[in-house]
Amino acid sequence: MRDLPRLIVVETGVFTSAELQHAGYDRATLRRRLRDGSLIRLRKGWYATPAADAGVVEAVRRGGALSCVSALRFHKIWVPPGQGQAHVRVSKHGKQQRGRFCQGHGRPVPVTTAVDPIPVALGCAARCLGDEDWIVVCDSVLNSAESTVPELQAQMGVLPVRLRELMARCDPSSQSGTESITRLRLRAAGFAVEVQPGIAYVGRVDLRVGRLLIECDSKAHHTSLENYQNDRRRDRRALVERWLTMRITYDDVLYGWDEVLADIRSITRTDRHRIRRHNRSLEG
Repeated sequence: MRDLPRLIVVETGVFTSAELQHAGYDRATLRRRLRDGSLIRLRKGWYATPAADAGVVEAVRRGGALSCVSALRFHKIWVPPGQGQAHVRVSKHGKQQRGRFCQGHGRPVPVTTAVDPIPVALGCAARCLGDEDWIVVCDSVLNSAESTVPELQAQMGVLPVRLRELMARCDPSSQSGTESITRLRLRAAGFAVEVQPGIAYVGRVDLRVGRLLIECDSKAHHTSLENYQNDRRRDRRALVERWLTMRITYDDVLYGWDEVLADIRSITRTDRHRIRRHNRSLEG
């Protein structure tokens, strides 16, 4: 007997009867697996292993697919905090189901997978997230896929004006959600912000406002001894080259932004962030 479809089992543990048939499961095999408990029927035509992802199982049991921010998180895309509940999308034939469901722009598309693909989930998330959060999520999608805005738009189909305008503010070079939020808020405050510039003798930094280098630190990257030492070396070189460095954290941006912005303004107000002629030039 053939194994269950490897990719589906590894990712979700949930699959359709058609996928099982493609893997070589006939009706007799399926009945045996249901009897011995190695498969569980979720709803007509949908099955799961006992170890299947709980959020995906819940979505399929409700008659739809895991979608919106829940699907984006499943795909390892950055999503803002406070989105703990499962976001589920149903096709037009599932609208009789009770409960709150997510829906993207345009006509509902059929539910054919247990977890919506990123373009579909992103369209749904536009209705559940604010403008800033949605742009940040788009940045994460673009960066992780090494894609461009036009390429992502083509995958999402015809978009309303609002979403096209929001995507015009995206930047695929942003390396983290914290960095994206900082960029958006600084530009909204009137600052000219350069993303991921290369600085001579220092290397790439997250953001630059004049002579002020802003690094958006995360625990995942900056707690190792190697990264800790490298960050201090870079800061030392930046100071020698007459740059100013400000390091901010996830909590600073999400929960203490007013203080961060006030500090940045205090630097720029005294004109200390301006590039002087004796500074060495940026890397090409």
